[in-house]
Amino acid sequence: MPASVPSEPWHSFLNDVDALLHREVLLHCLGGFVIAQIYALPRPTVDVDTLVIVPGEESKNLISNAGKGSELHRKYKVYLDLVTVADAPENYEARLTEMFVGAYQHLHLFALDPYDLALAKLGRNSERDREDVLRLARKTPFELDLLKQRYEEELRPYIANQQRNDLTVELWMEMIAEDRGQ
Repeated sequence: MPASVPSEPWHSFLNDVDALLHREVLLHCLGGFVIAQIYALPRPTVDVDTLVIVPGEESKNLISNAGKGSELHRKYKVYLDLVTVADAPENYEARLTEMFVGAYQHLHLFALDPYDLALAKLGRNSERDREDVLRLARKTPFELDLLKQRYEEELRPYIANQQRNDLTVELWMEMIAEDRGQ
């Protein structure tokens, strides 16, 4: 079961981020932070990757005060990163789960579900991304048919280089099946 607050230094960092805000702000989080904090998987990271900051007008404030190179980054050695290169499935917002409910006054962090989290890594497909997908598949465990369905219906129609991504999804599914001894 996920903790009610993130581990340190994240909790102190996010408390300070919350103190910067004067209204409700939502972050749609993904990446190593979600993998480590929600799924309790061994995944070192130094940033909170977010696809969206709502309301968008808060983006500049948060990135300048809590992003890479900011005072909070220097203080805690972690930072907020607005990701601009990841593609999320079309309906990911309907499947978001709030993390650390009630931990902060204005700041609300939402995690992508494990399938959406994996699919957001598709475009980059680095070794770390493949390791993350395999860890998630072991922990949750993935239903391979659902992963493929979500890719085909909610991501594939909207991305460039579909053939390359088709191959990557197939390779991921083979990697997961092999890991399971199937």
